[in-house]
Amino acid sequence: MSWRVANECADRRFGSAARKQIIMFLADKASDDGSGIWCSKGTIQRHTELGESTVKRTITDFLREGILIETGRRPCKNGFTVIYRIVLDRVMALESSAEPDEGTGSTVDPVQRDPCRGARVDGVPGPGWTPNHPETIHKPPTRKRAEAAVVEDERFEKIWTAYPKDRQRGKATCLARIAEAVREGIDPDDLLRAVQAYATESAGFTRSKVCFSDNWFADRRWQSVLEAMAEERQARAALAAENHARLAAWVRNRSPMCKHITASQVTALVAAGLVTDGQLRAAGLAG
Repeated sequence: MSWRVANECADRRFGSAARKQIIMFLADKASDDGSGIWCSKGTIQRHTELGESTVKRTITDFLREGILIETGRRPCKNGFTVIYRIVLDRVMALESSAEPDEGTGSTVDPVQRDPCRGARVDGVPGPGWTPNHPETIHKPPTRKRAEAAVVEDERFEKIWTAYPKDRQRGKATCLARIAEAVREGIDPDDLLRAVQAYATESAGFTRSKVCFSDNWFADRRWQSVLEAMAEERQARAALAAENHARLAAWVRNRSPMCKHITASQVTALVAAGLVTDGQLRAAGLAG
Protein backbone atom coordinates (compact mmCIF):
# COMPACT_ATOMS: atom_id res chain seq x y z
CA MET A 1 0.00 0.00 0.00
CA SER A 2 1.19 3.53 -0.78
CA TRP A 3 0.09 6.23 1.66
CA ARG A 4 1.14 8.86 -0.88
CA VAL A 5 -1.14 7.54 -3.64
CA ALA A 6 -4.00 6.94 -1.19
CA ASN A 7 -3.73 10.48 0.20
CA GLU A 8 -3.63 12.04 -3.27
CA CYS A 9 -6.75 10.12 -4.31
CA ALA A 10 -8.52 10.85 -1.03
CA ASP A 11 -8.01 14.60 -1.53
CA ARG A 12 -9.55 14.69 -5.03
CA ARG A 13 -13.06 14.64 -6.43
CA PHE A 14 -13.79 11.74 -8.80
CA GLY A 15 -17.41 12.52 -9.58
CA SER A 16 -19.29 9.85 -7.66
CA ALA A 17 -19.11 7.68 -4.56
CA ALA A 18 -18.61 4.54 -6.67
CA ARG A 19 -15.68 6.07 -8.59
CA LYS A 20 -14.07 7.25 -5.34
CA GLN A 21 -14.52 3.83 -3.74
CA ILE A 22 -12.91 2.02 -6.68
CA ILE A 23 -9.94 4.40 -7.00
CA MET A 24 -9.27 4.17 -3.24
CA PHE A 25 -9.27 0.37 -3.46
CA LEU A 26 -6.79 0.52 -6.37
CA ALA A 27 -4.64 3.06 -4.51
CA ASP A 28 -4.44 0.60 -1.62
CA LYS A 29 -2.73 -1.85 -4.01
CA ALA A 30 -0.34 0.66 -5.63
CA SER A 31 3.35 1.41 -5.15
CA ASP A 32 4.50 4.97 -4.39
CA ASP A 33 4.61 5.82 -8.11
CA GLY A 34 1.10 4.44 -8.65
CA SER A 35 2.26 1.28 -10.44
CA GLY A 36 2.03 -2.42 -9.66
CA ILE A 37 -1.76 -2.68 -9.30
CA TRP A 38 -2.91 -6.13 -10.30
CA CYS A 39 -6.36 -7.19 -9.23
CA SER A 40 -9.23 -8.46 -11.33
CA LYS A 41 -12.53 -6.66 -11.74
CA GLY A 42 -14.11 -9.54 -9.82
CA THR A 43 -11.79 -8.85 -6.88
CA ILE A 44 -12.68 -5.16 -6.99
CA GLN A 45 -16.36 -6.04 -7.06
CA ARG A 46 -16.12 -8.39 -4.08
CA HIS A 47 -14.21 -5.93 -1.90
CA THR A 48 -16.18 -2.79 -2.83
CA GLU A 49 -19.56 -4.62 -2.97
CA LEU A 50 -20.46 -2.65 -6.09
CA GLY A 51 -22.25 -4.05 -9.12
CA GLU A 52 -20.29 -5.82 -11.85
CA SER A 53 -21.42 -3.37 -14.54
CA THR A 54 -20.48 -0.42 -12.31
CA VAL A 55 -16.95 -1.75 -11.77
CA LYS A 56 -16.41 -2.52 -15.46
CA ARG A 57 -17.80 0.84 -16.59
CA THR A 58 -15.74 2.77 -14.04
CA ILE A 59 -12.47 1.03 -14.95
CA THR A 60 -13.20 1.73 -18.64
CA ASP A 61 -13.91 5.38 -17.82
CA PHE A 62 -10.68 5.71 -15.79
CA LEU A 63 -8.68 4.28 -18.72
CA ARG A 64 -10.36 6.65 -21.17
CA GLU A 65 -9.78 9.65 -18.89
CA GLY A 66 -6.10 8.77 -18.38
CA ILE A 67 -6.45 8.25 -14.63
CA LEU A 68 -5.44 4.61 -15.13
CA ILE A 69 -3.20 3.02 -17.73
CA GLU A 70 -2.49 -0.63 -18.46
CA THR A 71 1.17 -1.57 -17.99
CA GLY A 72 1.10 -5.32 -18.53
CA ARG A 73 -0.57 -8.63 -17.76
CA ARG A 74 0.03 -11.21 -15.03
CA PRO A 75 -0.88 -14.90 -15.54
CA CYS A 76 -3.53 -16.33 -13.24
CA LYS A 77 -5.66 -19.48 -13.02
CA ASN A 78 -8.35 -17.90 -15.21
CA GLY A 79 -5.94 -16.63 -17.85
CA PHE A 80 -4.41 -13.27 -16.96
CA THR A 81 -4.96 -10.20 -14.79
CA VAL A 82 -4.32 -6.72 -16.17
CA ILE A 83 -1.69 -4.67 -14.33
CA TYR A 84 -2.65 -1.01 -13.88
CA ARG A 85 -0.89 2.18 -12.86
CA ILE A 86 -2.58 5.22 -11.37
CA VAL A 87 -1.34 8.33 -13.21
CA LEU A 88 -0.59 10.68 -10.31
CA ASP A 89 -0.26 13.78 -12.52
CA ARG A 90 -3.77 13.17 -13.82
CA VAL A 91 -5.12 12.61 -10.31
CA MET A 92 -3.47 15.78 -9.00
CA ALA A 93 -5.08 17.76 -11.83
CA LEU A 94 -8.55 16.87 -10.54
CA GLU A 95 -10.55 19.24 -8.34
CA SER A 96 -9.54 19.17 -4.69
CA SER A 97 -12.07 17.95 -2.13
CA ALA A 98 -10.40 19.88 0.70
CA GLU A 99 -12.38 22.58 2.49
CA PRO A 100 -11.63 25.91 0.75
CA ASP A 101 -9.80 28.47 2.85
CA GLU A 102 -11.70 31.66 2.05
CA GLY A 103 -10.35 33.66 4.97
CA THR A 104 -13.87 34.40 6.23
CA GLY A 105 -14.94 35.04 9.78
CA SER A 106 -13.70 37.45 12.40
CA THR A 107 -10.30 37.40 14.05
CA VAL A 108 -11.50 39.94 16.61
CA ASP A 109 -14.54 38.02 17.82
CA PRO A 110 -14.68 34.58 16.14
CA VAL A 111 -18.09 33.82 17.68
CA GLN A 112 -20.84 35.18 15.45
CA ARG A 113 -23.84 35.74 17.67
CA ASP A 114 -26.07 36.83 14.80
CA PRO A 115 -25.53 34.49 11.79
CA CYS A 116 -27.98 36.46 9.68
CA ARG A 117 -26.03 39.69 9.97
CA GLY A 118 -22.43 38.47 9.82
CA ALA A 119 -19.46 39.56 11.96
CA ARG A 120 -17.91 43.01 12.04
CA VAL A 121 -14.18 43.43 11.59
CA ASP A 122 -12.84 46.98 11.73
CA GLY A 123 -16.39 48.28 11.39
CA VAL A 124 -17.09 46.42 8.12
CA PRO A 125 -20.38 44.48 8.36
CA GLY A 126 -20.85 40.99 7.01
CA PRO A 127 -23.56 40.06 4.51
CA GLY A 128 -27.10 41.15 5.35
CA TRP A 129 -28.59 37.71 4.73
CA THR A 130 -27.30 34.18 4.53
CA PRO A 131 -27.53 32.71 1.00
CA ASN A 132 -30.53 30.52 1.89
CA HIS A 133 -32.51 33.24 3.68
CA PRO A 134 -36.04 33.58 2.24
CA GLU A 135 -35.44 37.25 1.49
CA THR A 136 -32.21 36.59 -0.40
CA ILE A 137 -32.65 37.50 -4.06
CA HIS A 138 -30.78 35.14 -6.37
CA LYS A 139 -29.87 36.12 -9.87
CA PRO A 140 -32.04 34.31 -12.39
CA PRO A 141 -30.32 32.06 -14.95
CA THR A 142 -29.51 33.61 -18.29
CA ARG A 143 -32.09 33.14 -21.03
CA LYS A 144 -29.70 31.11 -23.13
CA ARG A 145 -28.89 28.75 -20.27
CA ALA A 146 -32.56 28.41 -19.32
CA GLU A 147 -33.57 27.62 -22.92
CA ALA A 148 -30.79 25.03 -23.21
CA ALA A 149 -31.96 23.36 -20.00
CA VAL A 150 -35.54 23.25 -21.26
CA VAL A 151 -34.50 21.70 -24.58
CA GLU A 152 -32.33 19.16 -22.78
CA ASP A 153 -35.14 18.25 -20.39
CA GLU A 154 -37.59 17.87 -23.26
CA ARG A 155 -35.26 15.52 -25.13
CA PHE A 156 -34.60 13.46 -22.00
CA GLU A 157 -38.33 13.36 -21.26
CA LYS A 158 -38.99 12.16 -24.81
CA ILE A 159 -36.51 9.30 -24.35
CA TRP A 160 -38.16 8.34 -21.05
CA THR A 161 -41.64 8.48 -22.60
CA ALA A 162 -40.58 6.16 -25.45
CA TYR A 163 -39.86 3.35 -22.98
CA PRO A 164 -42.78 0.85 -22.75
CA LYS A 165 -45.26 2.24 -20.23
CA ASP A 166 -45.77 -1.04 -18.37
CA ARG A 167 -42.03 -1.25 -17.68
CA GLN A 168 -41.31 2.31 -16.60
CA ARG A 169 -39.86 2.57 -13.12
CA GLY A 170 -37.69 5.11 -11.27
CA LYS A 171 -38.13 8.10 -13.57
CA ALA A 172 -35.65 10.36 -11.72
CA THR A 173 -32.98 7.64 -11.80
CA CYS A 174 -33.58 6.98 -15.49
CA LEU A 175 -33.36 10.68 -16.39
CA ALA A 176 -30.07 10.91 -14.47
CA ARG A 177 -28.70 7.92 -16.40
CA ILE A 178 -29.81 9.49 -19.67
CA ALA A 179 -28.06 12.76 -18.75
CA GLU A 180 -24.91 10.80 -17.85
CA ALA A 181 -24.89 9.07 -21.24
CA VAL A 182 -25.36 12.38 -23.07
CA ARG A 183 -22.48 13.93 -21.10
CA GLU A 184 -20.33 11.03 -22.33
CA GLY A 185 -21.08 12.07 -25.92
CA ILE A 186 -24.05 9.87 -26.81
CA ASP A 187 -26.43 11.60 -29.22
CA PRO A 188 -29.88 11.92 -27.55
CA ASP A 189 -31.52 11.08 -30.89
CA ASP A 190 -29.54 7.84 -31.08
CA LEU A 191 -30.49 7.05 -27.49
CA LEU A 192 -34.15 7.63 -28.40
CA ARG A 193 -33.84 5.31 -31.38
CA ALA A 194 -32.26 2.67 -29.11
CA VAL A 195 -35.21 2.87 -26.70
CA GLN A 196 -37.69 2.67 -29.59
CA ALA A 197 -35.85 -0.33 -31.05
CA TYR A 198 -35.97 -2.12 -27.69
CA ALA A 199 -39.68 -1.32 -27.31
CA THR A 200 -40.39 -2.79 -30.77
CA GLU A 201 -38.18 -5.83 -30.20
CA SER A 202 -39.70 -6.67 -26.78
CA ALA A 203 -43.34 -5.99 -27.68
CA GLY A 204 -45.50 -8.87 -26.52
CA PHE A 205 -42.88 -10.27 -24.12
CA THR A 206 -44.17 -11.71 -20.87
CA ARG A 207 -43.35 -9.88 -17.65
CA SER A 208 -40.56 -12.34 -16.80
CA LYS A 209 -38.83 -11.57 -20.09
CA VAL A 210 -38.79 -7.77 -19.94
CA CYS A 211 -36.45 -5.29 -18.30
CA PHE A 212 -37.65 -2.38 -16.20
CA SER A 213 -36.40 1.02 -17.29
CA ASP A 214 -34.20 1.73 -14.25
CA ASN A 215 -32.28 -1.51 -14.78
CA TRP A 216 -32.18 -1.05 -18.56
CA PHE A 217 -30.53 2.36 -18.31
CA ALA A 218 -28.32 1.40 -15.34
CA ASP A 219 -26.95 -1.62 -17.24
CA ARG A 220 -26.46 0.57 -20.32
CA ARG A 221 -28.33 -1.92 -22.49
CA TRP A 222 -28.67 0.76 -25.13
CA GLN A 223 -25.00 0.24 -25.98
CA SER A 224 -25.63 -2.99 -27.90
CA VAL A 225 -28.40 -1.28 -29.87
CA LEU A 226 -26.15 1.67 -30.73
CA GLU A 227 -23.36 -0.69 -31.78
CA ALA A 228 -25.78 -2.52 -34.09
CA MET A 229 -26.96 0.83 -35.48
CA ALA A 230 -23.37 1.90 -36.12
CA GLU A 231 -22.63 -1.36 -37.94
CA GLU A 232 -25.77 -0.89 -40.04
CA ARG A 233 -24.72 2.67 -40.93
CA GLN A 234 -21.27 1.44 -41.96
CA ALA A 235 -22.82 -1.27 -44.10
CA ARG A 236 -25.11 1.25 -45.79
CA ALA A 237 -22.20 3.64 -46.35
CA ALA A 238 -20.10 0.86 -47.88
CA LEU A 239 -22.97 -0.15 -50.13
CA ALA A 240 -23.52 3.45 -51.21
CA ALA A 241 -19.80 3.90 -51.92
CA GLU A 242 -19.79 0.73 -54.02
CA ASN A 243 -22.84 1.90 -55.97
CA HIS A 244 -21.34 5.34 -56.57
CA ALA A 245 -18.10 3.76 -57.81
CA ARG A 246 -20.09 1.69 -60.32
CA LEU A 247 -22.03 4.73 -61.54
CA ALA A 248 -18.83 6.77 -61.84
CA ALA A 249 -17.32 4.01 -63.99
CA TRP A 250 -20.36 4.17 -66.28
CA VAL A 251 -19.90 7.94 -66.67
CA ARG A 252 -16.17 7.73 -67.35
CA ASN A 253 -16.70 4.96 -69.92
CA ARG A 254 -19.76 6.72 -71.47
CA SER A 255 -21.73 3.53 -70.95
CA PRO A 256 -25.27 3.29 -72.34
CA MET A 257 -26.28 2.56 -68.72
CA CYS A 258 -25.78 6.26 -67.97
CA LYS A 259 -29.37 6.84 -69.02
CA HIS A 260 -30.45 5.15 -65.80
CA ILE A 261 -28.50 7.57 -63.56
CA THR A 262 -30.83 10.02 -61.80
CA ALA A 263 -30.22 13.72 -61.13
CA SER A 264 -29.76 13.09 -57.40
CA GLN A 265 -27.15 10.43 -58.15
CA VAL A 266 -25.31 12.84 -60.45
CA THR A 267 -25.26 15.41 -57.62
CA ALA A 268 -23.88 12.77 -55.22
CA LEU A 269 -21.15 11.75 -57.68
CA VAL A 270 -20.04 15.37 -58.13
CA ALA A 271 -20.10 16.01 -54.38
CA ALA A 272 -17.94 12.93 -53.81
CA GLY A 273 -15.46 14.10 -56.46
CA LEU A 274 -15.89 10.89 -58.47
CA VAL A 275 -16.67 12.59 -61.79
CA THR A 276 -16.01 15.95 -63.44
CA ASP A 277 -18.35 18.25 -65.33
CA GLY A 278 -16.51 17.38 -68.53
CA GLN A 279 -17.11 13.66 -68.00
CA LEU A 280 -20.79 14.32 -67.30
CA ARG A 281 -21.15 16.33 -70.50
CA ALA A 282 -19.38 13.65 -72.51
CA ALA A 283 -21.78 11.04 -71.09
CA GLY A 284 -24.76 13.24 -71.91
CA LEU A 285 -25.66 13.91 -68.25
CA ALA A 286 -24.92 17.65 -68.08
CA GLY A 287 -27.74 19.98 -69.05
